[in-house]
Amino acid sequence: MFFVAALWAALTAAPALASEPLGDVNVRELKLSVNAKGEALLTYQRETGAIRHVLVSGAINAHPPTSGEPQVRFRFDYSGGWKTYGRQVWRGFRNACGAYRGPALPYLVTACTASDGSHWAVQSWQRLLPMRGFEPWTDRQRGWEQHVSHWSGPLPELEVSPNWTYGGQWQGLFGRLTYQGQPVHGVAGSKGGRYTRYAYIDTYDSPYGPGWRHDAGKALHLRNGAFCFSFVPQVPPAGYPSREPRGPGDGKRHRVSVMGPGVTPVVMWEGAALGRYNQAQDAIFNELFDRIVGPGDKVCTAER
Repeated sequence: MFFVAALWAALTAAPALASEPLGDVNVRELKLSVNAKGEALLTYQRETGAIRHVLVSGAINAHPPTSGEPQVRFRFDYSGGWKTYGRQVWRGFRNACGAYRGPALPYLVTACTASDGSHWAVQSWQRLLPMRGFEPWTDRQRGWEQHVSHWSGPLPELEVSPNWTYGGQWQGLFGRLTYQGQPVHGVAGSKGGRYTRYAYIDTYDSPYGPGWRHDAGKALHLRNGAFCFSFVPQVPPAGYPSREPRGPGDGKRHRVSVMGPGVTPVVMWEGAALGRYNQAQDAIFNELFDRIVGPGDKVCTAER
């Protein structure tokens, strides 16, 4: 049984409107400051060695997809404030952000808590690694993105569970992303636009090789914000170094990473792989599947 993965082109082309990434990748010595007006200043060294000052402002938290409003977005001023104020704001920028008092975050570079109680954070990860465990062969795939977030209140909630799929033949994962009690998903007819999110699935010490390898990206479904995935033999997408079937890629551990909605942080789940098939445990997973994904999700019927 081979599965053809045709998602990658859509995945890499999808707009990133959450925990928004900087335009620069692979930066070094990044520092975060936030002034009393609620503007953040990021100072870092670019790949070229040049120092850059970026003023970030204009957004907090997220709108739910049911709001009908455009999603919140940061304003990035890569001139250090010149385009916004007509002067180099970074030169006299006063930090008013204290020690971080928020929840633990994956991929964290730096974070702080502002005087109004809101949190700012920068997370770094290789979001666009190639699927099916391939080593990256382009600069875009190798790039470490820096994701900026600004939020107050609870984080988006990522629920994930392992399970057995296709009658116990394979192992898989299912889950959903919610924010403030509402599912996070795209908007019908938006062509992967305003609210779309992807679950990025990685596998550890798998047939792909030692350490963490990227296996797949799955779009969160309309209405329920859910996803499902089975570790099965799959044919890599067109343009990959090989079109030979690879996998199944299930490893000793698995993790799922999702960019939160709006400008909320990246959230992540990690858990151990399953052992030998257990019918009683499978029944428990099926009950959880029905609660999280729901019997009405026809895309995931075979993944139950």
